[in-house]
Amino acid sequence: MGGLDAEQKQLIKQLVNFCVKEGKRTRVRAIVYQTFHCPAQTKHDVIKLMVNVVENVKPICEVEKVGVVAIIYDVPGIVARDRQQTLAIRWILKAAFK
Repeated sequence: MGGLDAEQKQLIKQLVNFCVKEGKRTRVRAIVYQTFHCPAQTKHDVIKLMVNVVENVKPICEVEKVGVVAIIYDVPGIVARDRQQTLAIRWILKAAFK
């Protein structure tokens, strides 16, 4: 996978980190790369498709709880870029394993 840009490499790295169980990182990385190399039913690049999926799933804002005096308010707040990608990958994997 030499022709990947930084965003694609970061996505694959996070995907591998989320899937690691009991420290088997090399094994999970091999499975992820094999999955991306499998002949897909689409004519598009699988990794670029995955990047587009993550972009579409990313949340823009989330509700934060803010306490003022003795009352707790729900206030919408903007999600940081790293957290957006983390949440998107978590949601995609959770839906895939159901």
